[in-house]
Amino acid sequence: MGIPVPFRPLRSVLVVALAAPLFLAPAAGRAQQPAAAPTQDTPLQARYRAAADRLMDAALADSAAWQKMARLTDTFGHRLAGSEALERALDWVLEEMRRDGLENVRGEPAMVPHWVRGNESAELIEPRRMPLPMLGLGGSVATPRRGITAEVLVVSSFDELQRRSAEGRGKIVLFDEAWRGYGPTVQYRGNAANAAARAGAVAALIRSVTPHALRTPHTGAMHYDSAVTRIPSAALTVEDAMMLHRMQARGERVVVTLRMEAHTLPDSPSQNVMGEIVGSERPGEVVVIGGHTDSWDVGQGAMDDAGGVVVAWEAVRLMQRLGLRPRRTVRVVGWVNEENGTRGGEAYRDAHRDQLDDHVLAIESDGGVFRPTGFGFTGSDSARAIVRQIGGLLRRIGADSIEDGGGGTDIGPITALGVPSMGLETDGPRYFWYHHTNADTPDKLDPREMAQCVAAMAVMAYVVADLPDKLPRGAPPARGR
Repeated sequence: MGIPVPFRPLRSVLVVALAAPLFLAPAAGRAQQPAAAPTQDTPLQARYRAAADRLMDAALADSAAWQKMARLTDTFGHRLAGSEALERALDWVLEEMRRDGLENVRGEPAMVPHWVRGNESAELIEPRRMPLPMLGLGGSVATPRRGITAEVLVVSSFDELQRRSAEGRGKIVLFDEAWRGYGPTVQYRGNAANAAARAGAVAALIRSVTPHALRTPHTGAMHYDSAVTRIPSAALTVEDAMMLHRMQARGERVVVTLRMEAHTLPDSPSQNVMGEIVGSERPGEVVVIGGHTDSWDVGQGAMDDAGGVVVAWEAVRLMQRLGLRPRRTVRVVGWVNEENGTRGGEAYRDAHRDQLDDHVLAIESDGGVFRPTGFGFTGSDSARAIVRQIGGLLRRIGADSIEDGGGGTDIGPITALGVPSMGLETDGPRYFWYHHTNADTPDKLDPREMAQCVAAMAVMAYVVADLPDKLPRGAPPARGR
C-alpha cells in the first residue's frame, strides 16, 4: 500500500499466532459462540449457494495460495518499481499463470518511476553516540556526500513547528507524531520535508508511521512541493524518535548525522500482468480483481501486496479448475507501481478506457490477507443491495459484511470513471506493524486466513460475473482522493 487511501478503524485488536498450521482446532477451554440461527436464502442466494460452497471448499482444502505467495517472495524478494527484481517477478507471474491454464495471459505496458535508495545511515552524535536505525523515504533526495550533521529540533506536529519555525533554521526537524490512525498520521510521511524546508531546516525526520514498535523503521512515499527547497527525508523508529524527544525535553542538545545516497533515475518500462477466465455468454463484460505486484525495497513485500495479488489469482484459477465459467469474464490483474505512484492503475485505465462501460465491478486486495471480514463497496444503492446478498453466501467463513466505501489505489482511476468498486476487508491490526518494513515476510501471513481470502474473492467475483444482469450503476463518484 502506497499512496494513502481512506481506512476505516480496525475492528479488532486480537493478536493471533503467526504461521499457524493450516487447520486449527479450537483451543482447550475456549468458550464457543452459539451458531447463528440459519436464515432463509433469497432467490439469488439459493441460485448460487452450491457454486459458492464449491469455491469455498476448494479454497479451504489446501495452502496453495500461501505456498505461491511464499515462492514468489522468497524467489524475488522486494520489488520496487524500476528494479530488476520486479521485472523478473512479473515474467514469472506470467509464466505461472499460463501454467495454471488461465486464458489471455499477457502484460500491458506501463512506464514507472525509478527511485534508488543507495547507502544510508543515521547516527546520534550528542548527547551520546549511537547508531539510529532508519529508512529514507521514497522519493527523497540525497544528503551531501559527507552527510549532514546538525542539531535536531523535535516537534509533535505541523502546528508546533509553525509556532517554533524560527528555531528550525539550519536544523534537522524531527516530527514525533504519535499514531492516530493511518490516514491522519501518514500526512507526516508525505509532507514532513516540505514543512521542515519552509522553516529553513536542512533535513526532515519522522517517527515511523505505525501503532506498534519493535525498533523497526517504516519507509513509504513522500513528495516535494515545487515552491520549497528539496531536503532529505527519512524515518526513524518509534522508540528512537521518543528518546530524542525526551532528551530535548530535558534540555540536552541533540545532534544527529544523516547520510543518504538516494536518487531518482529516468522512468523505466514495466507492465501490468493479467490472465482471465473468459465469460461463456458475455465475454466483453468484465469483473476485474487483483492487487499490486510491486513493493518497497525492504522486506519481501509478502503482506503488501504479493498476498493480495495471489489471492485474486487463485480465485480465478479455482473457477477454471472447477469448471465454473461465469457468463462474464473474470480478469485478475497484478498492477504495477502502487507504492510510489499510481502508474499501473492509470495505465490500465488508459488502455481500457473504451471498455469501462463494460467493467461490471473492480475488486482490490491491498490491506493484508488476514482473516477476511467482508468487503467495502462503492457504487449505487441498488448495486449495494445485490452485493450484500452475495456477501451472505460468505457467512460460513465470517466474510459477509458489506460496508459503505471500498476500493483501492490501483482501481481508483477507473472508480473515478464510474466503475463500481470493492476492497477486501480483513481483521488485520497487525498490518501496520509490518507495513513498509524489513519485517514484511511470508511468516506474517497465515495459510488458513489466506485461503479464506481466496474463498471470499472467488465467490464475490464469480457471482457478480454470472448474474443475469449487470450491477446497476449510479453517478460516478466525485473526483479526488
